[in-house]
Amino acid sequence: MYRFVGCRGIRARAAQKGLGWLSSFTLSRSVHSLPFATVEAEEISGSQPAEVQNLVQGKWTGSSSWNTIVDPLNGEPFIKIAEVDETRIQPFVESLSKCPKHGLHNPFKSPERYLLYGDISAKAAHMLSVPKVSNFFTRLIQRVAPKSYQQALAEVQVTQKFLENFSGDQVRFLARSFAVPGNHLGQQSHGFRWPYGPVAIITPFNFPLEIPVLQMMGALYMGNKPVLKVDSKVCLVMEQMMRLLHYCGLPVEDADFINSDGKTMNKLLLEANPRMTLFTGSSRVADKLAVDLKGRIKLEDAGFDWKVLGPDVNEVDYVAWVCDQDAYACSGQKCSAQSILFMHENWSGTSLISKMKDLAERRKLEDLTVGPVLTFTTEAMVEHMNKLLQIPGSKLLFGGKPLENHSIPSIYGAIKPTAIYVPLEEILKESNYELVTREIFGPFQIITDYKIDQLPLVLEALERMHAHLTAAVVSNDPLFLQEVIGKTVNGTTYAGIRARTTGAPQNHWFGPAGDPRGAGIGTPEAIKLVWSCHREIIYDVGPLPGHWEIPPST
Repeated sequence: MYRFVGCRGIRARAAQKGLGWLSSFTLSRSVHSLPFATVEAEEISGSQPAEVQNLVQGKWTGSSSWNTIVDPLNGEPFIKIAEVDETRIQPFVESLSKCPKHGLHNPFKSPERYLLYGDISAKAAHMLSVPKVSNFFTRLIQRVAPKSYQQALAEVQVTQKFLENFSGDQVRFLARSFAVPGNHLGQQSHGFRWPYGPVAIITPFNFPLEIPVLQMMGALYMGNKPVLKVDSKVCLVMEQMMRLLHYCGLPVEDADFINSDGKTMNKLLLEANPRMTLFTGSSRVADKLAVDLKGRIKLEDAGFDWKVLGPDVNEVDYVAWVCDQDAYACSGQKCSAQSILFMHENWSGTSLISKMKDLAERRKLEDLTVGPVLTFTTEAMVEHMNKLLQIPGSKLLFGGKPLENHSIPSIYGAIKPTAIYVPLEEILKESNYELVTREIFGPFQIITDYKIDQLPLVLEALERMHAHLTAAVVSNDPLFLQEVIGKTVNGTTYAGIRARTTGAPQNHWFGPAGDPRGAGIGTPEAIKLVWSCHREIIYDVGPLPGHWEIPPST
């Protein structure tokens, strides 16, 4: 948590760091308002709905068509979104078409913009470190994607640290080139990171701030011009963040922000023809876009994420707590959430499951440690559970019942944290495997166990999965770690007794592996992979050898 610093302290700290703009901000604004914000997070309601606009060609615009979003906790219409329909996408098409393929900047064009984005990042990072600003975004996240205050705050903190990481000269370091000596005097080959130019970003509901900010800023750092679409249920958060970035110096023409349904966005992509599109979301949509866009896409799609507990039993309380966090924090609505747990038989004789049950049962709606599921209804989750319980040997370990005494609208789900045991041999059967490994984006997990001679069956189950985002191998046995890591592919794999499946901080790569379309987020390697391509320039300036003559034809 941040320690609260009074206005005088903030002004003094800002003055020390040469941030006069921040000092004047604290002087000129009351404690109840922010210079960039157009809403008050606590006041959004049916009687005072927030409005979300579009940004195109440097101007915020409304719409003749407004879509209404209901409060996920009480069903009250509380956000009005200016939606762009298929007949009104032309300004966005024109905006992207104005950006050339060589981008808004590159190593040979407008290099001062690398420095500009280092400055923008520094200012935005400092803004997010101000307690009332971080609290504003934390509460805004809670309003649209209900999760505990600590989970929402962690999203703001990761975003703040990311911006801090790419302050100063760090943006230009992303474009670092290399040179190789040539075959003769005057010849050298140079490798450069080159932007794509016009690009598109589509992000989901579950991390309304972190995913769009990290991907959009990565695109901008490398010289691209993005159009950004965030899931309509949560787009208010990013609209306010765009305004903060403008306040911190982001040129208003550098990025567009659109609100639309999926069909309209698909039409925009086909007509605007961005050179690259980043999509974070479901595998079904990802595969459709990959075809529509002829492969010009990077994906972070579904994650049916697994955890394997090795033979060495240690720190049962800690492992139980991490399992609870991995499966049920944010009501299981993380692409990295623990979907299936493989327990070595040595763990079966411990109190692990009973401890997990106790931890799950202390989660409550009042503090949003469990809450609405925004992509599955209660009925759909209960139906899936009942199908699983028809598998021979399966049983309900805990949960499985709808939440009680709430006003969550029926279009969303509300279920207690749930775990179902399914025998390993049954999971592997062709008739069961697809059902068991279906991703339920909610507080729902499968648990199974295995004997040491059944490790090949566990590895077979992992090999057959189609999504390879996160994983955890919970063991300090080096030979066990070597065996499991060496025969799996998940792009973000945690190993050791403290291993988890969730957590996408700014200090390490987060993304899938095993798919050439796979995207990463958060690190220099991720930004360069997703938002730039390689360009080789070979200088060959001479001089020619003395007495050179035209050689025979070859």
